[in-house]
Amino acid sequence: MKVFFTQPPWQRSGVLRASVFLLFLNAGVNYTASAQKSSIDFDHVEPPFWWRGMKTHSLQIMVHRKSPGLSAFSVSVDYEGVTLREVKKVENPHYLFLELGISPSAKAGRMPITFSSGKKRFVYYYELKDRSSVTAGIQGFNSSDVIYLVMPDRFANGDLKNDSIPRMFEGVHRDKGEGRHGGDLKGITDHLDYMKDLGVTAIWLNPVLENNQRKSSYHGYAITDLYNVDRRFGGNEAYLSFIEKSHTLGLKVIQDMVMNHIGNDHWLMQDLPQRDWVHQFPEFTRSNYQGNVISDPHRSAYDQTKMTDGWFDTTMPDVNQRSPLFARYLIQNTLWWIAYAGIDGIRMDTYPYPDKEFMATWAKEVMEEYPSFNIVGEVWLQNSIPATAYWQDGSANADGYRSHLPTVTDFPLCFAVAQALNEPPGWDSGMRRLYTLISQDFIYPDAGHNLTFLDNHDMTRFFRSVNRDMRKFRMGLVFLLTTRGIPQIYYGTELLMDGDGGYHPNIRLDFPGGWPGDRRDAFTRAGRTAEENEAHDFLRALLLWRKDQGVIHTGELTHYIPEDNVYVYFRHDDTHRVMVVLNANDSEKVVSAKAFAGDLGGAMRARDVLTGAELGDLSVVNVPAWGALVLELR
Repeated sequence: MKVFFTQPPWQRSGVLRASVFLLFLNAGVNYTASAQKSSIDFDHVEPPFWWRGMKTHSLQIMVHRKSPGLSAFSVSVDYEGVTLREVKKVENPHYLFLELGISPSAKAGRMPITFSSGKKRFVYYYELKDRSSVTAGIQGFNSSDVIYLVMPDRFANGDLKNDSIPRMFEGVHRDKGEGRHGGDLKGITDHLDYMKDLGVTAIWLNPVLENNQRKSSYHGYAITDLYNVDRRFGGNEAYLSFIEKSHTLGLKVIQDMVMNHIGNDHWLMQDLPQRDWVHQFPEFTRSNYQGNVISDPHRSAYDQTKMTDGWFDTTMPDVNQRSPLFARYLIQNTLWWIAYAGIDGIRMDTYPYPDKEFMATWAKEVMEEYPSFNIVGEVWLQNSIPATAYWQDGSANADGYRSHLPTVTDFPLCFAVAQALNEPPGWDSGMRRLYTLISQDFIYPDAGHNLTFLDNHDMTRFFRSVNRDMRKFRMGLVFLLTTRGIPQIYYGTELLMDGDGGYHPNIRLDFPGGWPGDRRDAFTRAGRTAEENEAHDFLRALLLWRKDQGVIHTGELTHYIPEDNVYVYFRHDDTHRVMVVLNANDSEKVVSAKAFAGDLGGAMRARDVLTGAELGDLSVVNVPAWGALVLELR
């Protein structure tokens, strides 16, 4: 498929070597978080405002004005504690980049920036705020948490008035799988009590930033404005309200971000500052999606370039983080959202796809500015633990690369669970698969900080993966919530939602009861089926128990080679011991305590967390067919 790039107005006299066709959207500005109005109007000023007291004392302001352009203007700043270090002009005369130094002595206020050209003189007042008080409460996230993943468009519609917005391409088409269904931030906020009651402690939303695309992008990963939440979700104010209520309820918030690409209807794509802000090719060139290439010591330059510079999709231009101005723009955007919204963490999409040196700089700056923060990078390398570990900070990489990324997604664990439960037992299959996987934790700098999960918004639902077998479903949840790592649960798991990942809308179904007029309300017990309540109650009991179990959060893990497809492991610290037994057989098994005497620690009795039953004799333990025991040892 050939794709051609239209020539921007400021380059019409030149010759473009590369051409890629993109659909452009007429410019329009709607900053719900913009700087105050002044005597000169710009199409865009980004960041729209900033803070004094940041550890990062430099600030790059991008100023954009199409008509008239800005290249003829000189700029001056007269504000105590602020120095204009440089004014950078670029290929496109519609832009200026202002490099400012902000000293710790600078005060909050409206900073006048003067633009002069001949007899023309304009003043723009840029707001410098006191460092946001919301950042004082940033908690990060860790293995004491369980994260609930929500796709905003598919969870609940709390405000029908924002279903269709003027000058936005898509309205609501709930009858279409790829259409927008109308879920929004108010709908999620209205059901935070449900999540709190379920027992999760953190919420990860798929991207909420504007996706005003001609082609369906309800998923949120084709961003068209990096400083504004999509108005169909309720805009920036609705996002702040959601975060505030989440924090009031003791729930952390993780923001989904994308550094690899933007939407082809992003306003930048209509008027690029420089051609090198986007990777361009003579014809459309797609990424090869081979993330293992980056850590491969024998990789070819051809494969690496296709991986990092190829486009993720025809509507998702691959951006160039090696451009210094764009790199600073992206880093500042992240720092801005943390300071503005007070989020507790970031989930970064497609982590190995951007320039890896840029990603290391980005992660380092974020973690230095906010030491209590956490970032999880999506590293989808399902068959390689070493290639996954490469991206976690502290990894002893042969090439010397240090990522500064605290947390990686544990796709190897995710895929191993369903495999282990579905395949016959053998030397390296069945429960032995889980044992082997955990036995390789030495490769990770900190496997306890991995994000663990059974499925997510891009994968076949776990209930479908285990052939809708409730026993296997429960066993998978027990393993996820008692092994090492930071567990993540995908919304609707508690309702036994299933669906094949071959068609994404099947795994992103609307939560029943989230829309006015739904025939049932699964947020309530009465609105769920008996089987759904069984799954909901099982997960809730396990989550509520886990919440206060430091031994599960940070305790040591000792496991035993599975015998007869029965996997036994212990979580233990100085004061507590928990024994987990997974029997992946069609018949009951009797487990003798002799083999585990060293880890029983002299315990004579136990309580089964899942049933509440008391076991007064641990010399032998009966484990039902396809049963799991979680035993608090006493």
